[in-house]
Amino acid sequence: MSQHDLSRWAHQHQFATGNAAAERGTRLVMWITIATMLLEIVAGWWFNSMAVLADGWHMSSHALAIGLSAFAYSAARKYASDPSFAFGTWKIEVLASYTSAIFLLGVAAAMIFGSLERLWKPQEIHYPEAMAVAVLGLVVNLVCALILGHAHGHDHDHHHGHEHAHHDHDDLNLKAAYIHVVTDAATSVLAIAALAGGWLYGWAWLDPATGIVGAILVALWAKNLIVQSGRVLLDREMDHPVVAEIREVISALPADGQTELTDLHVWRIGTGAYACALSLLTHDTTLTPLAIREALAIHEEIVHATVEIHRCDIC
Repeated sequence: MSQHDLSRWAHQHQFATGNAAAERGTRLVMWITIATMLLEIVAGWWFNSMAVLADGWHMSSHALAIGLSAFAYSAARKYASDPSFAFGTWKIEVLASYTSAIFLLGVAAAMIFGSLERLWKPQEIHYPEAMAVAVLGLVVNLVCALILGHAHGHDHDHHHGHEHAHHDHDDLNLKAAYIHVVTDAATSVLAIAALAGGWLYGWAWLDPATGIVGAILVALWAKNLIVQSGRVLLDREMDHPVVAEIREVISALPADGQTELTDLHVWRIGTGAYACALSLLTHDTTLTPLAIREALAIHEEIVHATVEIHRCDIC
């Protein structure tokens, strides 16, 4: 596949499949989050409630992160046919997911700092307002999770139509937005439980304590997302099942034993799409790069292969 063909593949593949649904879902969730954020900030100022105001500003951090995910889809689509991106623009989305995960770590740190401050210096909690905010936040995040979950399901329905659906086809950008929503929903559940305990039994310490637990949960999810997106950005894919499949194809070539795989590099260039560069040492004078590409074509996720063949008589 030439660079022009690969660029055209990137344009067709990325936005003719699940990414269009993911972009629409992420953009809708962004606007819902912004609307909720503005409502809480205005309500907090109007009713002089620090709990409502604080949650509104907390919601702004998620609006920014989800907005980053939406922007990544837009940028990847805009430059998908630009030939200066040798292997397409998919990694713009992965970079956004990595940045979003870093942002989540910052949110977790702020949560821990605020919770510890409340433990050392307890403040009066306005339970009715705080409970209303927590319930509103939970409802909004559940709606957003359903929207993103539907977009995620659309993406998986497409990929599971292929023969090799066992590979990792996660849309990391969509996953980053989804994690922001789910972590916020989880912290809302913890907040509701803590506020109920404080309201009914006077356990004011329960609110900051659950804040610390929620922050740890957010940090763990952020760490997993950093590891996943970091693997892609650093092209750390040589332990992926597709590598073993390439080796199997080479070992199953006709005249077995005459051809040896001497070098192999595999990296991901799209959601469930891979490129590879390989070198072969062979006694088979009829073996050609085209034959190797045709043999690899049984694995649809291998969309680009660079093949170098060394003849033993030349060596």
